[in-house]
Amino acid sequence: MRKMMLSAAMLGAMLVPLLHSGPADALNGKSWVRNSGSDGLNCSDWANACRTLGKALSVTVQGGEIGIIDAGDYGQLSGGSNIIHSISIVNDDAGDAGLLNINGSCPGGTLMFISASPGDVISLRGLVFEGCVSGVNGIIFQGGSALHIQNSVFKNFEGGSILNAGLVFQPSGNSQLFVSNTILFNNGSVANTGGILVQPLGSGSASVVLDRVHLENNVVGLRLDAATNATGGNGIRAVVRDSVASGNAGDGISVFTTAGKPFAFAFVNRSEMVNNGSNGILANGPHATVLLRDSVITKNGTGVSAINTGQIITYGNNANNSNIGAEGVATSTFVPF
Repeated sequence: MRKMMLSAAMLGAMLVPLLHSGPADALNGKSWVRNSGSDGLNCSDWANACRTLGKALSVTVQGGEIGIIDAGDYGQLSGGSNIIHSISIVNDDAGDAGLLNINGSCPGGTLMFISASPGDVISLRGLVFEGCVSGVNGIIFQGGSALHIQNSVFKNFEGGSILNAGLVFQPSGNSQLFVSNTILFNNGSVANTGGILVQPLGSGSASVVLDRVHLENNVVGLRLDAATNATGGNGIRAVVRDSVASGNAGDGISVFTTAGKPFAFAFVNRSEMVNNGSNGILANGPHATVLLRDSVITKNGTGVSAINTGQIITYGNNANNSNIGAEGVATSTFVPF
């Protein structure tokens, strides 16, 4: 009887810490990071804020949110800290919130890698992606249903070769990209790299909306590429509105595909393509199509260019003049009904 009582007491003693550990191990609906935080904490509130986004991501439920309390560098989300499910990362008026190492040094490579599943939605607001010249990509997206980016900065990603851009959108399924009030500058190192690269993989397809986006001083401002590695899917559909592509060494906007590959389509509305070294707008390849409305194309190497049976279709209300070389002409005019 005494042995049984001792065993029960010992069992109770063992269970007490387990019972108390349950709530501490629970995931947060909302986690917090701050410059003076610690990854030894659970990120559950301001007093227990973590130091890095990687730690906060690991303790936040799928579909939860990470709030940034103050300005600082919060580490990259790639390598062992890839984003693999729905999450929101939010910085509202805290100052510059970057993805550099917490000591301010440059991690290099890719700062954020997203490989989520169909149905997952990732939302990013108020972030600074600094490439420090040696960095390769701000974000690579290869999985998930949608990526939303607002009020953010992508700059100085010049360290790569073929796959080198501030934002690389490479969906392997049917995915959407929404970017608003965001600037991308000083990105890219060789031809066809630059600010934003949209390049579906396999049978993936992309639906893209860029609203009030500035693409400045990159190699290429925006490249929609439905040819490289794309073997099926529904191609690329993009809307660019109230945006600027300026000072890029190559094309301001490049829309590209090849025979036997999906289509690439861009509707450019109320936007400016100014002072780009090559074309303001290029449509290259069969089923590469640009619909152009109420926009300004000036001071570029060439205004607009459609080659290899690409099409540039105008509403007839654009200002394409004073380019350094040829103005270029639309392949046809759209008559609205």
